Amino acid sequence: MGEFDLIARYFARPARRSPLGVGDDCALLAPRPGMQLAVSSDMLVEGRHFFPDVYPAHLGHKALAVNLSDLAACGARPLAFTLALALPRVDAVWLEGFSQGLLALADAHGCELVGGDTTQGPLNICITVFGEVPASAALLRSGARPGDDVWLSGRTGQARLALDALRGQIHADDALLTLLRQRLERPMPRLALGQRLVGLASSAIDVSDGLLGDFSHILSASRVGARIDIDVATDLLAGCQRLQRAGGGFDRGLLMRCALAGGDDYELVFTAHPDRRDAVEAAGADSGTRVTRIGSIEAQPGLRLVDRTGAALNGRFPSFDHFAS
Repeated sequence: MGEFDLIARYFARPARRSPLGVGDDCALLAPRPGMQLAVSSDMLVEGRHFFPDVYPAHLGHKALAVNLSDLAACGARPLAFTLALALPRVDAVWLEGFSQGLLALADAHGCELVGGDTTQGPLNICITVFGEVPASAALLRSGARPGDDVWLSGRTGQARLALDALRGQIHADDALLTLLRQRLERPMPRLALGQRLVGLASSAIDVSDGLLGDFSHILSASRVGARIDIDVATDLLAGCQRLQRAGGGFDRGLLMRCALAGGDDYELVFTAHPDRRDAVEAAGADSGTRVTRIGSIEAQPGLRLVDRTGAALNGRFPSFDHFAS
């Protein structure tokens, strides 16, 4: 099977947003009047971002989900994406599963595949996604102000527990591993919440490399500090009923590390003025997403970690770094 046959069989679909087909060298996109484009690109490399035995459909889903999560963090609505795919060989079974997982998530969010490239080489997936957001209204990292609440969507840490279990560093029975691996391999981007936070949140970022590490980018860009109650974030993970029912009796220190620095969660951490607490909670309810206050922004630079009693903790919870790990 040749390159263009591969594209036609697994990825070609009727064009809607771009007048050019998926096999063309370019795509033409235009946001609606009063909107501006939001663009994000992510690469997934075998052995670095995913295990070789991952289900192809799960991999297709995640490859797009991590990009859509970036759109969620700026409050954008997805429009389209391009796919650059390097394959060691043409494997019809793998391509069928990968394309199904990829395009199912794309269809769920109205995000059209409008182009890309294929080549032979080590398995590598690079997606660039395009969205639209009202002009000058995008959620940024630089808008946090002293006094703002710090919020977290969902719960963090399950993806890291899955990674540790798959590496043999912790034990998880089959039922628990199935639950955890779902969070690692099929994250759900918080697009509905992100769009509802436009005009409510003062800053936002998605959690890809670890909650505290990613949140520190907001502090740096906004030139502020913060106080974070680490027990709140840890309790969200420890209190997961599905995790408890599946037999996840893990040490609290492990849960804290996973919740605060695990990565691969693709939740949103964001800030908002205290006057908007009811509106933020309504945005969470409207989007079907749990939102929890985990701290507050302070004028003094730096990140201060406290427990539920307010006592300071000095532990380090570094986030993932591709070139330091």
